Amino acid sequence: MTDSLRLTVRAAEKRDAGRGIARLPEAARQQLGLLSGDTVLIEGERETVAKLWPARGDVPDGVVRIDADSRANAGVKVGDTVRVAAADLPEARRVTLRAPAALGEVDVERDSIERLVAEDVRNRPVAPGDRLHLERLSDIGFAVDDTDPDGRIRVTEETTVRVVIEGEADTSGHLGEIGQSAGSTAEASSSDTDETEPGGTSVEVEGGAVDVDGAGDTTTGVAYEDIGGLDEELDLVRETVELPLSNPELFARLGIDPPKGVLLHGPPGTGKTLIAKAVANEVDATFISISGPEIMSKYKGESEERVREVFEAAQDDAPAIVFFDEIDSVAPKREDGGDVESRVVGQLLSLMDGLNARGEVVVIGATNRVDEIDPALRRGGRFDREIEIGVPGETGRREILDVHTRNMPLADDVRVDRLAERTHGFTGADLASVAKEAAMSALRRARREGTETADADPETAIAAADLTVTRSDFESAMAAVEPSAMREYVAESPAADFDDVGGLDEARETLERAVTWPLTYGPLFDAVEASPPTGILLHGPPGTGKTLLARAIAGESGVNFLQVAGPELLDRYVGESEKAVRELFERARQAAPAVVFFDEIDAVATARDGGNDSEVGQRVVSQLLTELDRAADNPNLVVLAATNRKEALDPALLRPGRFESHVHVPAPGEDARREILAVHVAGKPLADDVDLDAIAAAMAGYTGADVAAVVREATLLAVEDVADRYDGAEANEHADEIVLSGDHFERALDAIVPSI
Repeated sequence: MTDSLRLTVRAAEKRDAGRGIARLPEAARQQLGLLSGDTVLIEGERETVAKLWPARGDVPDGVVRIDADSRANAGVKVGDTVRVAAADLPEARRVTLRAPAALGEVDVERDSIERLVAEDVRNRPVAPGDRLHLERLSDIGFAVDDTDPDGRIRVTEETTVRVVIEGEADTSGHLGEIGQSAGSTAEASSSDTDETEPGGTSVEVEGGAVDVDGAGDTTTGVAYEDIGGLDEELDLVRETVELPLSNPELFARLGIDPPKGVLLHGPPGTGKTLIAKAVANEVDATFISISGPEIMSKYKGESEERVREVFEAAQDDAPAIVFFDEIDSVAPKREDGGDVESRVVGQLLSLMDGLNARGEVVVIGATNRVDEIDPALRRGGRFDREIEIGVPGETGRREILDVHTRNMPLADDVRVDRLAERTHGFTGADLASVAKEAAMSALRRARREGTETADADPETAIAAADLTVTRSDFESAMAAVEPSAMREYVAESPAADFDDVGGLDEARETLERAVTWPLTYGPLFDAVEASPPTGILLHGPPGTGKTLLARAIAGESGVNFLQVAGPELLDRYVGESEKAVRELFERARQAAPAVVFFDEIDAVATARDGGNDSEVGQRVVSQLLTELDRAADNPNLVVLAATNRKEALDPALLRPGRFESHVHVPAPGEDARREILAVHVAGKPLADDVDLDAIAAAMAGYTGADVAAVVREATLLAVEDVADRYDGAEANEHADEIVLSGDHFERALDAIVPSI
């Protein structure tokens, strides 16, 4: 057993934010001779205390995971080294927390706030001067004012917790206080208070204002624990931004100039602005946030002057981060923009080139239209690093949901990992909307049931403390929120699976090998350095089930399904059709794992030398060939196509490496028709005289679509018989009398003509 350890700081787990927890690997815990729940002293530039909890298995030795408050209280950043030792703290008789003045302006019962504060600090070690963002009041920053006994203490159920509000005086001239024993039961309350702390300033520029957030304060309100699914991207941004500001001597020692800028690009809602705010919050630097359009002016010279003033403000308060949100609106390609835009771009270029003389200033730009930015900005020496912030994968979605549900009272039937599996294509902003919509659904349900607190306002009907967010709330939320990564296309996770497909066993097996196996057995493919086929072509007569097969394989594998009808890609304007193809594949890569399905692909990919005199068609085929070659490098992207005119397709599409697997979907034989019949009559009330084997034998020449039409017609005839027996709406009361008889099927066979 050792007295103390030197450990490297890492960000806390998403659910630990605001809980005062330090997670240590098992080896470190044993060396210190501590148990879970014991108190540890964390010493960096300053000292603070936290409660020890075991780290999960993926945390390496030599690491301690603490949240933003603990890092700030210890005066350290992620990557710094701290000394961790055991701490035996006395139990507190009283502790006073100081809250910002804005808390006094919130129209919420003081007793409710008092009970929540007492509940959240119970069994928590604190030290005078510590800043706390409590678990359920995360928007409000509290400071530990004084303790009894003095010094570092542990709050217990017997501790009296007092809350002091800045600037509020009582009759004796002291600051107003509210107090509550930490053992009191907390009840639900609501506060939309934003924290206001010293340090943030506003620099006025002519025609507008630029917010300058002071160094070292949590003025952006975002910590690393608030970002899920972007660990690798966050490390890249930190490497570019933090090191030049915190250790400029390292670059001088290496004889190189530090990076000047980083460009964050990716679809809307993936976390570009959030990353910039989190880095600014964690780095001891001024943060100047500029929304692109606010510096533009109709008067000549004013736009450039505003840009200069932004950089001058950053230089005066260096080290500083200048963040341009929607930078494409400030710096578009000069050949495409007007005179004002060209001058602003020129001014921005010269200012970024002059950053060497400006000291420790880093520029961060964010855009979802990276190709629209002037190329001169994207060279080395200006934006040195471009980082794509993409649509999160399943692990990332789990982390994001952890962030947005950590303060939410979840019912036992809510499984966050299952939600993450089912939200393909959802960005971070989408998942935040899902969590918010689920909470609103729970609130609406509580109001319908009349669940209110004893002191709740009847007009607003605030829900009771036992209100929980259930699985059904999340189900309704997911139905209401559309994944923004795939809005432009018919994209979904199909409900169909192989149980809905009758016959076609050989085609199903081929599709399973091509689509499901690479997703399920990725390590096996890697072991033999094999790449799965990129494209599969389904061909056969109309109505045989090609589209249904494509939807079923996507449903079986649980991936996104982007369905595109061939003619949708064609446009009369030059270049637009090819652009549509490029954007389709780009969106599919962002939403991977995904299946892209081209229905009626012969409409856009006919042979270029076979009488296709349309230049648009030829260019679309060429673009499609290029995108298929690029898709071959992505094992999570599969392209399916369906046609009943295989001979009309361009031969270049059918070679290995593109649509290399050709799956024939034939007209069903008698056994297959019997299986298709079984699928379509499942759940329907059949009379005893219905012989499905005989019906299947009588369907020679019928395709799968024809079989479905026969069953549908027989069902309508059965409904018609019951409707004719009774007058008007009275028939609705006799739904249990509907039975599909053999006569109904015979009449349906006479009405439906076989396609083949």
